[in-house]
Amino acid sequence: MMTDPIADMLTRIRNAVRIERAVIELPTSKVKRGVADVLKREGFIWDWREVESAPVPKLQLDLKYGPNGERVIRHIRRVSSPGRRVYSRSTRLRPVLGGLGISIVSTSGGVLSDREARQKKLGGEVLAELW
Repeated sequence: MMTDPIADMLTRIRNAVRIERAVIELPTSKVKRGVADVLKREGFIWDWREVESAPVPKLQLDLKYGPNGERVIRHIRRVSSPGRRVYSRSTRLRPVLGGLGISIVSTSGGVLSDREARQKKLGGEVLAELW
């Protein structure tokens, strides 16, 4: 039984980037689609799509690399966990690595990057940080 599907998603991305895989598949959920959408908007992946398969639909992520094979995602870390939830107000969300990285925040307005959450003045659960 998987207790933390978001941590599983982040680990799959981390492992795929480490071996320079172009596409990964993982079980889909609404939050995972939101995280994938944030990664696409912020330029960390090329695209994502939902693929029908049995017994559950899969989420496919097209990972992004530089022109010479450099990793776009260098570091990815789960902040909030099932045993320790981390919440933050929009005024307390600080830029990650001087604005080079992002925090992924689950808000009442959906899953947003820290930049978007500050702009919309929405706080919420800090899911992950990456740069």
